[in-house]
Amino acid sequence: MIGAWMAILALALVSFAIAAFTLRLPKEGYAVFGATLLFGLAAYGMQGSPGQPGSPKQPETTQQRSGEEMVEARRQLFDSMTPKPDYLMLSDGFARRGKFAEAAQLLRRGLNDNPEHFEGWLALGMALTGHADGIVTPAAFYAYGKARAIDPDNPGADYFLAVSFLRSGEIIAARDTFARLLENTPEDAPWRADTEAQVARLDQMIANAPMLQ
Repeated sequence: MIGAWMAILALALVSFAIAAFTLRLPKEGYAVFGATLLFGLAAYGMQGSPGQPGSPKQPETTQQRSGEEMVEARRQLFDSMTPKPDYLMLSDGFARRGKFAEAAQLLRRGLNDNPEHFEGWLALGMALTGHADGIVTPAAFYAYGKARAIDPDNPGADYFLAVSFLRSGEIIAARDTFARLLENTPEDAPWRADTEAQVARLDQMIANAPMLQ
């Protein structure tokens, strides 16, 4: 176990050295690149098993935790007393267990009969992103866009799209999506301060990392 971690740390140091001296990474980018490496190691330490053989399948418990968080985060945007259609309830059941493909399939069927259902399109965008391990696929991007078109005043579509971009390392896309959300956010909206902070933080990150510009 210790040997595996030593190998990972050595690989991180080698990667930093290659970026700094072979690829001529500007000094301004040292902090961002180093932080990215450390973030990756920390994430691997929490979720990975460096002492175990590799496996292409994501642990089911991790998928379930992700699904639970996804459903609960979306539901916070809506009145819990408002009844939800059966197809959305069934889809959430699959999503909570990390079965994002099945969740997306149910949502597609339900949206065929309810094409103007904002929460359904938002849930579909999130399920498709979860199924792609956090990557915003063209289908997910389309679903988020449909949700935004149905209810432009609801922050859900742009917020969750921006978070997905950020988690997948698409910093510029995340920043632009947060900025669009900020432009359409009323001055007294409860989520405005957080959105402003997100834009400022990403602007600083981009300014300190020429490779992102």
